[in-house]
Amino acid sequence: MASVWARSCSLLLYRGISSSTSTRLQLTIAKPLSSTLHHQAQQRWSSHSPLGTPSVPAKKKVTMGGLRSMYRKNEPITMMTAHDFPSAHVADAAGMDMILVGDSLAMVALGMEDTSEVTVDDMLLHCKSVARATRSAFTVGDLPMGSYEISPEQALATAIRFVKEGRVQSIKLEGGKEMAPTIKKITQAGIPVLAHVGLTPQRQNALGGFRVQGKTSKGAMAVLEDAIAVQEAGCYAVVIEAVPAEIASIITRKLSIPTIGIGAGNGCSGQVLVQVDMSGYFPPGRSIPKFAKQYGNVWAESLRAIGSYRDEVKSRQYPASEHTYPIAKEELDAFTKDSEKF
Repeated sequence: MASVWARSCSLLLYRGISSSTSTRLQLTIAKPLSSTLHHQAQQRWSSHSPLGTPSVPAKKKVTMGGLRSMYRKNEPITMMTAHDFPSAHVADAAGMDMILVGDSLAMVALGMEDTSEVTVDDMLLHCKSVARATRSAFTVGDLPMGSYEISPEQALATAIRFVKEGRVQSIKLEGGKEMAPTIKKITQAGIPVLAHVGLTPQRQNALGGFRVQGKTSKGAMAVLEDAIAVQEAGCYAVVIEAVPAEIASIITRKLSIPTIGIGAGNGCSGQVLVQVDMSGYFPPGRSIPKFAKQYGNVWAESLRAIGSYRDEVKSRQYPASEHTYPIAKEELDAFTKDSEKF
C-alpha cells in the first residue's frame, strides 16, 4: 500500500494536482485497507464468528479411486455419520474416509420416532451443512423412505437433487435385488451409489422390527443374492447391517466391491457407526445397538460445561473482566455525566 501511495504522489506532482485533491485521493486509496481492518475487527469481536475449517486438510481428498485403492490393498475403510456442520467438521478432522449423512438423523438430530418421518427437504438441508464442513472425506447422502421406491425415474430425480443441492458425492439407498434397476438407472447417470442390504431400517415394519438378518442358511443366501445383485447393478460399495459376522465375511469374499459393516463383524471391508452413538452424545439410560461401541462421553462433558456456565451466571462469576469490552475512561465519564439527564 505504501508503494502504491508513493507512486500516486509522484503522479500527482507530475500532473500538478492540488494538495487538497491529493488528500482526497489518498483517503480513497487508503479506504480498502481501513475497510479490511474494520472487517477483521468485526470478525474478531463478533459472537457469531464462523466455526471455520482446519487450515490443512487431515489428508488428501478421498475419491472413488481412493476407495478402490484402499479396497485393493485390504485397508479397512472408515465411515462415520454426521448430520450438521460441527459433526462433519470433527469427523473430517479425525480423518474419516467417508462421511454419511444418514437418515438416522431423523432420530438423533430431529427427535423423530424413526427414519420414516424424515423428508427429502430435511435431508438436503443437513447434506448441505455437512458438505460445507467436509474437505477430505467422501460424502454420501441417504435417500429417505418414499423418495426412490416408486420408480427408477423418481430415484434418479431425487439422487440428482442430492448431488446438485445437497452437494454430496454419492447417494445411499436401501434394498437388494428389487432395487437393481433403480441402482442401474442412477449409476448410468453418473451418480455413485452405495447400496444397503441385510437389515434395512426403512423397512422395519415389514421385517418385524430391527431384527438380525441372515441367521438361517436361507436368510443368509438371500442377503448374498441381494449383495451380488446390487454389485452387478453398478454400486461401488454395499453396507451390510445386522448380519452374523461369519455370513458377512463370506459375502465380502464373494464380492468384488467393498462391504461396509454395521453390526456385521470385522470381516467387512470397512465399518460405519452413528456418531451420536459412538461419541456418547446421549443421556444415561438410552439404549444403543449391541454393535455400537461407545468411545466417548460427550453428553457428560457437555452437561458439566453447561452446568458450570449456569452456576457462574447465577453467582455473577461470569462474565469476568477478561470477557468484556473496554471503553476509554474519558468516554465513560462523559457518558455517565450525560446519562444523568435521563
